[in-house]
Amino acid sequence: MINVRQSMKTRNQGSELNIAPLIDLIFLLLIFFIVTTSFVKETGISVDRPTASTGDLKDKGSILVGVDAAGQIFMDKEPIDIRSVRARVERALAEMPEASVVIVADRKTDTGIVVEILDYCRLARAKDVSIATKSP
Repeated sequence: MINVRQSMKTRNQGSELNIAPLIDLIFLLLIFFIVTTSFVKETGISVDRPTASTGDLKDKGSILVGVDAAGQIFMDKEPIDIRSVRARVERALAEMPEASVVIVADRKTDTGIVVEILDYCRLARAKDVSIATKSP
């Protein structure tokens, strides 16, 4: 014979979904993506840097200003005018006061443009301005 009370108790208990393993899996995926992602800022162009045997490696954060062979200037992957270099470097230094400015110029870039960018960076009160090179 069917026990009505027993069948009502089992119907109301229902099944529960344990989400603890799902949360663990999501945290593992998050850690994996954080570890494997590189947080290097790029200038937005690829340049053929000049070689130098006396180059130093910069440890702290850098503000990158890129110049291609045609003289086009890039910051944060977008082309900018040379007159806006000072304002952008000042804004970036306000966010990261200890950052250094690195000019990533192509080896065929006109020296006058690089000197102008260097001057604008120093006018923006950048303490450490350098030019990116590659080792021989």
